Amino acid sequence: MHDTAYEHGRLFFDLYCSDAVRTVVELGSQDVNGALRDHAPPWVHYVGLDVMPAKGVDLIVDPERPLPLATGCADVVVTSSAFEHDVCFWDTFLELIRILRPGGLLYVNAPSNGEFHRYPLDCWRFYPDAGVALVRWAARRGVQVELIESFIGQPKTERWADFVAVFRKAGGAPLGGRGRIADRVPAVNIHGVPGGVGMESRLMPDVVIADTLTAERDSVIKRNENLEGEVRALTAALANARAEADALRGSIAWRLTAPLRGLARMARNR
Repeated sequence: MHDTAYEHGRLFFDLYCSDAVRTVVELGSQDVNGALRDHAPPWVHYVGLDVMPAKGVDLIVDPERPLPLATGCADVVVTSSAFEHDVCFWDTFLELIRILRPGGLLYVNAPSNGEFHRYPLDCWRFYPDAGVALVRWAARRGVQVELIESFIGQPKTERWADFVAVFRKAGGAPLGGRGRIADRVPAVNIHGVPGGVGMESRLMPDVVIADTLTAERDSVIKRNENLEGEVRALTAALANARAEADALRGSIAWRLTAPLRGLARMARNR
């Protein structure tokens, strides 16, 4: 688990996991350099799901089948760095909502950027409106979900810009929080701005730098293409000049003026 995913997960449990939370289910629970389970309060019953046996995995699941858990069995469901590897994450999203009790919370962390990394596949990146899209997708399937907050986090050492979202299933006694994760970390493209302002939207500095570097790269490529065109034109001109010189040396005029050229060379050597 990379640095920002670990920190965002810690803040979720700190801000949203109250005494009312008794059961937490995690999808993609392998402990790879840290796990969300590290941040769970000691009183919760924690169930880790993944597709293979590993440290932190309590139950192996088949990604092609529904989760083997009862509807409404969990107060909180969490998943981090998993949706990008899921060929149909939108269906998985509905499954995670299904196992939530009414009023329960779903925490999702997935990359909005980053290098290609198969585990075993790497299929998706998540832009700022991904949370809104998932809420609308659920509504089309007759499932009411509320987006509590979402944002894009500022990358740190490992340079992942996390898409982070917290959803709440409709009905029941709603679980709340003690604040927003987005207010505790460098974040942009924030949904759920207090006072109904809407969404903050601005580019992160590293994204601006990346755009600048991309423009510079494209400029260098263009200059290189222009230079290659000039080299080709000069090469063609040189070939034409050599052909003309060869033709001249083979002409009658060249042979007739040979004595004169010899006398000119003798004069220059004196």
